[in-house]
Amino acid sequence: MNTNDVLMELEKLGDPKVKTIKAGFAITAENSHGIFLKDIKALAKRIGKNDALALELFDTGVYEARVLCSKIYNPKNVTEALMEKWSASFENWEICDTFCMGFLGTTQFAVPKAYEWVEREGEFQKRAGFVLMVVHAFTDKKATNDVFRAFFPVMIQHANDERTYVMKGIDWALRQIGKRNTDLYQEALDVAQIILALNTKPARWIAKDAIRQLKSPKVSMKNYPRSEYG
Repeated sequence: MNTNDVLMELEKLGDPKVKTIKAGFAITAENSHGIFLKDIKALAKRIGKNDALALELFDTGVYEARVLCSKIYNPKNVTEALMEKWSASFENWEICDTFCMGFLGTTQFAVPKAYEWVEREGEFQKRAGFVLMVVHAFTDKKATNDVFRAFFPVMIQHANDERTYVMKGIDWALRQIGKRNTDLYQEALDVAQIILALNTKPARWIAKDAIRQLKSPKVSMKNYPRSEYG
């Protein structure tokens, strides 16, 4: 399939009702056809990995073509320049998380970009930094605890950000790190208490939700790294 073929496929898949449904989940985007993510994933499976096509699709500016780019580009070939270009386009949590979760978060740049992006002004660019922390927490099975401890001060520093998807990003990252092993679990709870003590509305929400979910009977430890906790 070439770029025009894919664009025609996306146009056929578009549905105004889907746009309305997604808007109810705070997923709105410029130049969007209205397509569920599952249908974009199905199209990506048909296409297979194709870096050149992925780059062309992203440059069309069509929202779903950009999401599709993250599904067909080979993460091994990602560069810092591409990460910067792509992240600048994040306009809602769906495209942010889609690019970061199984794609950018698995690259060699994930950790340094996490630190860079949490300092960005844009809500979804900043969220992306915390989502990279999330991905690293459950994909890097060998990383030491110190790698993740270093993220805690960053979470505390930004816990007063009142924007919904930054708050949720911090909460998510704190919980995922806490589920790596028993030591980080207790440290994550301690960090939640520090955040709670900031006594601002966003900090209280982040801390209380993290504590509630980490203390749930359903919480499950990853026991990473297995060499120490397996």
